[in-house]
Amino acid sequence: MNSTQGVLILEDGTEFPGFLMGSPVSAKSIRARSSRKDFGYGEVVFNTSMTGYQEILTDPSYYGQMICMTVPHIGNTGVNSVDPESSRPWCSGFIVHEITDEPYNWRSEGKLNDYLQKHQIPGIHGVDTRALTRYLRSRGVLRGVILPTSEKNEAKTLLAELPPFEGRDLIGEVSTPESFIWNQSKEKPQYRVVAMDFGIKWNLLRSLEKRGCEVRVVPAKTTAQEILSHRPDGVFLSNGPGDPSAAPYAAKTVQELLGKVPIFGVCMGHQILAIALGGKTYKLKFGHRGGNQPVLDKVTSHVEISSHNHGYSVDATSLPPSVEVTHLNLNDKTVEGLAVKDANAFSVQYHPEACPGPHDSVVLFERFIENIKKHVSKIS
Repeated sequence: MNSTQGVLILEDGTEFPGFLMGSPVSAKSIRARSSRKDFGYGEVVFNTSMTGYQEILTDPSYYGQMICMTVPHIGNTGVNSVDPESSRPWCSGFIVHEITDEPYNWRSEGKLNDYLQKHQIPGIHGVDTRALTRYLRSRGVLRGVILPTSEKNEAKTLLAELPPFEGRDLIGEVSTPESFIWNQSKEKPQYRVVAMDFGIKWNLLRSLEKRGCEVRVVPAKTTAQEILSHRPDGVFLSNGPGDPSAAPYAAKTVQELLGKVPIFGVCMGHQILAIALGGKTYKLKFGHRGGNQPVLDKVTSHVEISSHNHGYSVDATSLPPSVEVTHLNLNDKTVEGLAVKDANAFSVQYHPEACPGPHDSVVLFERFIENIKKHVSKIS
């Protein structure tokens, strides 16, 4: 393991020392950013999940962010070829208290540090992640850079040079460039679903396919006309990174689809649906990231423990009367779910596919299928 001293420096000048790990990083490599736009630089956020670091690393919703894991021991189970949620890790940095250099698990196929190096993800270990988390909860999300301690004087200049994230269309940077059909099942599909890719996770696709759907994944900038040309029985709006208001094209497409086909949105898809319905979003102080968020389903009065990864929320006061708020976060009372019966559309702010996370919310996929069945029977 690399023992080079390193430091995480936040945009307000606060320093969190540690030791570098993963891909080598320097002021020069951050400035170059030729292959990764946010290499070693990003919004510093924390995740409270107790497990699932490989799924977290490969979630495109973390694009442009440096992830601080609040659980102190990371890397114990190594990495494997089964757990990834996309083709590669997307975060711009990984921050942990202690990394295990010798994993011990029957599923392990390699070491986490080697995995970070392979995929050009810089990181830092030995950090007081509890102090960092408390700081972010107090001050809010801040941009930061990871540097060798010998180059820490470069941080202020670097952060002044590097762009902010508000208003930047991160969805367009992670979405698939071309449409494709997700096909891992040998079963004959019953329904056709088009998934708008805002940064989609593979287990969302598996969850739809498992329920009899042929899923065509399309780029985020696909028009409503193009989507309808595939004659879908339903449209799925995926998770994704960044500011939803920076992708007005996505909201326009969804607006034109409303009432024509059943719609189900999660995470970013939930926020895009809200904007399409005339609502607004705002940035949370430090966001919701982790597999232990309590959500109240107002329709059933059940509480779901859910998996989250988002930095923005829907403004309930901005929604028109036709929109029903179906779910609330019990920690801060933010909007966690919407439904528009007249348009056959609903959404949740969290991740019902649960990779990583609890499985309380998988019933939402069944609800989507029921909506599709009703739609198909009506038009047949």
